[in-house]
Amino acid sequence: MNYQETCEYLYSQMPMFERQGASGYKEGLDNTLAFDSHLGHPHQAYKTIHVGGTNGKGSVSHTIAAVLQECGYHVGLYTSPHLMDFRERIRVNGESVSEQFVIDFVEKNRSFFEPLHPSFFEVTTAMAFEYFKERHIDIAVVEVGLGGRLDCTNIITPLVSVITNISFDHTQFLGNTLAKIAGEKAGIIKKGVPVVIGETTPETRPVFEAKAREMEAPIAFAQDDPAVITATPKPEGGMHYQAKKFGEFDGDLGGIYQKENMNTVLCTLHELSKQGYLSDALKGMAIDKIRLEFESAVSHVADMTGLMGRWQTVKQTPRVVCDTGHNVAGWQYLSRQLASVQCQQMHIVFGMVDDKDIDKVLDLLPKHAKFYFTKAQSKRAINETTVQQKAMQHGITGDAYPTVNEAYKAAFHSASANDFIFVGGSSYVVGDFLKTCI
Repeated sequence: MNYQETCEYLYSQMPMFERQGASGYKEGLDNTLAFDSHLGHPHQAYKTIHVGGTNGKGSVSHTIAAVLQECGYHVGLYTSPHLMDFRERIRVNGESVSEQFVIDFVEKNRSFFEPLHPSFFEVTTAMAFEYFKERHIDIAVVEVGLGGRLDCTNIITPLVSVITNISFDHTQFLGNTLAKIAGEKAGIIKKGVPVVIGETTPETRPVFEAKAREMEAPIAFAQDDPAVITATPKPEGGMHYQAKKFGEFDGDLGGIYQKENMNTVLCTLHELSKQGYLSDALKGMAIDKIRLEFESAVSHVADMTGLMGRWQTVKQTPRVVCDTGHNVAGWQYLSRQLASVQCQQMHIVFGMVDDKDIDKVLDLLPKHAKFYFTKAQSKRAINETTVQQKAMQHGITGDAYPTVNEAYKAAFHSASANDFIFVGGSSYVVGDFLKTCI
C-alpha cells in the first residue's frame, strides 16, 4: 500500500470515533496494553507530559511542546484530530511523521493488531509511541483523546498530568454532570505525579482534590494564582500578554480563551522546572535566558508545531478567521470574541456535528451576522438544511450550502474589504476549509 491507501485502510477498517461517532469509540485499555507489550513498551523510552480536559488541550499541548523545543529538548507531540493530513497527529520538533513510517508501521504490525479489532485511535497511539522511540526523543507531550481514565494514552506515567478544564462534551461516554466528567478526566492523575488543573468549578474542584489525595499526587490550580495579568487580542491576530514573572510578551495563538490556556501552560512549566526540566528562572531567579526562550516559543507556536485553527487569521482583506471551537464552552468564548470584532458586515460559515448541543450553541451566535450554513465531509456532520432550520428557530437566517468550499466562496464573494468572515462550528468544518479554500 502507498501512503494514501494506508490512510484509507486505517479510516475504513478501524472503528473511528471522529468519523462514526459512538460506534467508533472503544472503551478500555486491553487492546492498548496488548499492543504496547507487542511493541516492547516504547513509551518507557522517554519522558512524557499528559494533557487532558474538555477544551484547550491542543493549544496547551502545542505551546508546552514549543517551549520545550526552544529550550533544546527533542520533543514528540501527539494530538488529535488532524485537520488536513493524518501525519499532523504525530510530530517530532514540529515535523510530521513520515509517510514511509506510517506505511511501514501498518504493514509490519497489521497481522498482530487485526485480530484485536482495535479502534483507529488505539492503532495511531501505538504508532506515535513507537515513532517517538525510533526518533530517540527526550520528552513527549501526549494529548488525551477522549475522557482520560479509559483513554488509550493513559498507559503512560508522565512527569506531570495536566487537566485544562471541564465542561459538557461527550456526555454519552463521560457522564451527564460536570462531576462525573471530571471523574473520568481525573483518571489521568497518577500515583505521586504532580497534576496541574487549569480551571475548575464548584462541582469539579472537589473531584480533583479527592483524586489527588487518593493518588498522593501534588496538585496545583492555575486559576488560584494566575500567572497572566492581562491578555489582549492583537488586531492582526494573536494575543498580547502581561504576566507576573515575564512582563509583556506576544503569543501567536489567537482567541480570548488563550488567557486561561497560557495560565495553565505557565503553571505546568513551573512544575517542570521544580523537577529540573527547565531553567531555575521559573522559580523566580534570573529570568533573562528562559524569558528569551519562552518568548520566542510562544510567539511562534504555530510555525514550530504546526498548530492550526485557533482564532487563526488566514486572510486580511477582508479579514478571514477560522476556529475549531465546537461545543458550548468553546462558543461562550467565541461569542464574546465575535462581539468584539469591528467590521462593516460579519459573515459566518457555520456547521456542526451531531453529538454537540447545537441549540445551545445557536443561542450564542451573533444575530446581526450573515450566515452560510454548511456541513463538513464527515458522517457525523449535521446536514446543512437541518442546521439552517434549527437556526431559524433561534431567530437566525441564512442560506445552506452542501460543502464548506461552496459556503466560503459565497461568503467571500459577498464580502467587501471592510467585512469579516468567520469559519467554524466544528473541527471538521475548519479542516475542510483549510484543505479546500486556502
